[in-house]
Amino acid sequence: MSLALPNLASGLPDDATPALRAEGLGKAYGPITVLSDVALDIFAGEVHAIIGENGAGKSTLMKLLSGHVPLTWGRLEMAGQSVTFADAVTAEAAGVVLVHQEILLAPDLSVAGNLFLGRELTRGLMVDDREMNRRTAEILRTIGASCSPSDRVGDLPLAQRQLVQIARALLEPRTVVILDEPTAVLANEEVDALLDVIRGLRTRGAAVLYISHRLDEVEALADRITVLRDGQMVGTWCAKSLSQRDMAELMVGRKLDMLYPPKRPAPNGEPMLVVDNLSVGHGAQEASFAVWPGEVLGIGGMIGSGRTELFEGLLGLRSSHVGQITLDGHKISRRSVEYWRKAGLVYLTEDRKGKGLLLDETLGINLTLQALDVVHPGIALDRRNEATELNRAVDEYDIRVRSLHLTAGQMSGGNQQKLLLAKIMMTDPSVVIIDEPTRGIDIGNKSQIYEFIDRLVRAGKAVVVISSELPELVGLADRALVMRAGRVVAELKGDDITEQNVVFAATSTHGTNQENN
Repeated sequence: MSLALPNLASGLPDDATPALRAEGLGKAYGPITVLSDVALDIFAGEVHAIIGENGAGKSTLMKLLSGHVPLTWGRLEMAGQSVTFADAVTAEAAGVVLVHQEILLAPDLSVAGNLFLGRELTRGLMVDDREMNRRTAEILRTIGASCSPSDRVGDLPLAQRQLVQIARALLEPRTVVILDEPTAVLANEEVDALLDVIRGLRTRGAAVLYISHRLDEVEALADRITVLRDGQMVGTWCAKSLSQRDMAELMVGRKLDMLYPPKRPAPNGEPMLVVDNLSVGHGAQEASFAVWPGEVLGIGGMIGSGRTELFEGLLGLRSSHVGQITLDGHKISRRSVEYWRKAGLVYLTEDRKGKGLLLDETLGINLTLQALDVVHPGIALDRRNEATELNRAVDEYDIRVRSLHLTAGQMSGGNQQKLLLAKIMMTDPSVVIIDEPTRGIDIGNKSQIYEFIDRLVRAGKAVVVISSELPELVGLADRALVMRAGRVVAELKGDDITEQNVVFAATSTHGTNQENN
């Protein structure tokens, strides 16, 4: 492919009036420009995808279009008329709504309470709970959510909370619907249901802006595609004119070599970690497995199959009981995150914003928090050591930031993930467990993280990768365990690690604990 693809704007009639138009849009924070000179038309009855690497400016653009942050430069039009959004409430009143990639819900309220928060239905002087519950149940069915109107949002899995957030945005008719990474935490069946909802919005005449790192979804859904890179607009193309590889190379501005590293030879010797008969509440039952130095053990299965629960139980984050655990030949009798860290086992959570990083703290504090005894050996905090370690991590993990004085919450998702990887490696562990290593990460950062995992394995680390992305699981794993309903039901090796075999094991009810040699 040549990166000089024709910049085809559409297939739409020349005289069509955009539902929303942006001209010369830009945003600066003090002297730092994060987005400049973006021109964009969004038409009724189309899905317009916005793609780009982490930090390209996608989320900033969406917040400008929806009134969440003010413009520094440029102007907006709706239906040919100039508009100014003072805030998100003004934008929603005009028919423009943004579904954030972060979960912005009230955890102590019910699902129905969240959907109608600030716009409660009444019957006479009383709140009409019955009608709100009815309408909530209706839209939950429409988008494929399995929760009920009365469920407390804080008790829901992450994927269901994301669907509740989408349901809130779609409760009322909208002219422009902006979806920022809506499927990042959803299972395949939930993704399929949501894509059908989006197609329905298009059929009913809504203009949909769709931001996603999942290029297969973009290819299946989009009518047009706009690419951003480094805060600037690369161009807009008809979706049919771009392959997924074209999209990826336009995003990064270069040719992409092989995405996954070559597979490694089977390891020899004794396993580094052996777990026998681990059960974790209702999440995992009687699971036994081992992982060797110099291999990637992949953990597959549907969302809700017990994968994350199994390893949170191993670390002592959930109540569990176990027959026996050995690490490097030594029996383990205690289990806590701190104990495991000192013993040489670390865990990278699937929820980097909620559990992995302190978003309001600096990069240095986040990096060194689990290695205070290493970085600050004396009584007082050694800021010089902290700065040295941060500079090393920025170089080694290619963490791209405009300033080392930022907070973790001010970084893009890809750079947050690389900071989290650097954080867990501060103590040079022998076993590394990575849960959803590239969730919400662009193709360029994915490639870097895969190279990082490969370096760990070739250095003799034992690595466990839990992933909901089948291509990732197949591309990285030397061996794979598949879970279903809390149990390990299959072990796959070598050429038997295929998407078809993983899906069959994860969904079939015939047989358990099968091994393919």
